[in-house]
Amino acid sequence: MLLQPLWTFLVGHSSLLHSPFFPVLFSLSVYLSFCLPFLLLDLLSSRWALVRRYKLQPQSSISWASVRSCLALTLYNHMVFIFPLTVMHWYLRPVHLPEEAPALPRLLAQVLVCLLLFDFQSFVWHLLHHRVPWLYRNFHKLHHSYTSTSALTAEYSGAWETLSLGFFAAANPILLGCHPLTELAFFMVNIWLSVEDHCGYDLPWATHRLVPLGLYGGARHHDLHHLKSKCNYAPYFTHWDRLAGTLCTED
Repeated sequence: MLLQPLWTFLVGHSSLLHSPFFPVLFSLSVYLSFCLPFLLLDLLSSRWALVRRYKLQPQSSISWASVRSCLALTLYNHMVFIFPLTVMHWYLRPVHLPEEAPALPRLLAQVLVCLLLFDFQSFVWHLLHHRVPWLYRNFHKLHHSYTSTSALTAEYSGAWETLSLGFFAAANPILLGCHPLTELAFFMVNIWLSVEDHCGYDLPWATHRLVPLGLYGGARHHDLHHLKSKCNYAPYFTHWDRLAGTLCTED
């Protein structure tokens, strides 16, 4: 029961976990916290060659206008679209907080399965929204406004893209019957990987360097997608692109 002390602490704040505001506050705070270190790197990269050497597109730089635009759209989507839906979900499916925490191996296994499911769902969604011109033009083109990605571009998307991908992420733990702590862990890992995908840096400790055999694409994989647009549709792992013949590993 390695996770029991953590879960007991969280249950002690059950009024927050039961609040209809919690999902939006959690999502926004985790997302912005994960973006912050990369924004700091963006500030330093214009001054330090040591940082700039890790940029995937060293000739590019972010502007404060793009930061404001990304933040504004993220906040707008959360307040106008995500929040009303989370209130409806809160009303229809009240949060149940069990007394016991999940076993650590079970939590890790279910987080991995949720990631694999989300990766497949996003691959199919992404492929369709590139192969069908009407879908791309009306729903996905906005996300490709930036060919050089930065952390905050991870959620630079319209309402349909935000809600449909958010639905996949929210539905998978429910389908698997995950413990609430497992749900929170999956959401945090999923947000981190999405931010890292868009960060614009190929850092020595990046996830794709930790996962062996080229099974995980990471920031370099997704940066090539934004550059070329016709490859690397899976957000995280490489097996679906490999099977579909859409994998690209070089500039």
